Amino acid sequence: MIKKNYIPTINISSILEKGFDTKPTLKIVKEIQKACLDVGFFQITGHGIKLKNINKICKVGENFFKLNIKNKLKLAPKKWNKKNKNVYRGYFPNDVNGKEGLDLGDLKVTKKYSKRVKNQYIEYLNIKQSFTTNNISKLSDYYDDIFNLSEILFKSIIKIYNKDTDISKKAFSRLKTLSTLRFNYYPNQTKPVEISKQDGVALGCETHVDSGIFTVLYQNKKGGLQVQNRKTKKWYDVPFNKNALVVNTGRALEYLSKGRFKATNHRVLWNKQKRLSVPFFFEPSYDFKMNLSFLNKKKLTNSGLRYDKFLNKSLKKFVEYQR
Repeated sequence: MIKKNYIPTINISSILEKGFDTKPTLKIVKEIQKACLDVGFFQITGHGIKLKNINKICKVGENFFKLNIKNKLKLAPKKWNKKNKNVYRGYFPNDVNGKEGLDLGDLKVTKKYSKRVKNQYIEYLNIKQSFTTNNISKLSDYYDDIFNLSEILFKSIIKIYNKDTDISKKAFSRLKTLSTLRFNYYPNQTKPVEISKQDGVALGCETHVDSGIFTVLYQNKKGGLQVQNRKTKKWYDVPFNKNALVVNTGRALEYLSKGRFKATNHRVLWNKQKRLSVPFFFEPSYDFKMNLSFLNKKKLTNSGLRYDKFLNKSLKKFVEYQR
């Protein structure tokens, strides 16, 4: 019998309303801490992003995937469209890994800024080729909202360590951030992407962990997302809740917390139905030094592996990033 409440649901509204220094909000911080330690996954309600705005953003994604392939390939990386210079951002077709995807970086990044920074992950993508001005505005608003929400979750982690929550700015600088808003579109898959070696289950998305600090996801009612219990290795469904966003910890948070908050295995079941999911990968600035003193010691030192190098190693295991 599957425990329905394996994935905790946490109402974070009082953090948004009152900050981090009241008794009720410190209780919520403790709940987030427990969820990260025990499961690595939790759902949040009271997150301040209106359901109608989430539905609008899903519609924007659905409409993009309905475009003909010629239109979608206008945004594809160089691997699939030789005319383009982008390698990391943009559209990838479903023959890559059983699903189509669209990866958008910070929409505030301009062509000029991208040229000046000269970092492989800070790419300008001219989304006007495939999106209306109105839809670009919706994407931009959602990116702002989900980024701010992710930073609040990260500040909760900083608070656990009794550090000043303002240090999050050292890790996340908007134009430098490698955070990605992704649209995953699972078509009517004729065959699974993989069969789980562990339990023989057919999968629509392989078993994996994420690279960043947090992933904040909206999954539609078709569901399919499963989380692995780290101790028993059993799999649990992430229940659909239209008012909730699903949060999971990633490898960058595991690293910064010296392995305390582990990145958790998850996968998507093969269900032969079209489905859309909208994850936001909350990733630090490209030049952020991945330093173990960031959370753990009194004095913050400025040394360590740069985040873009950390990410580069992490992405090598994903088929869709072999470019």
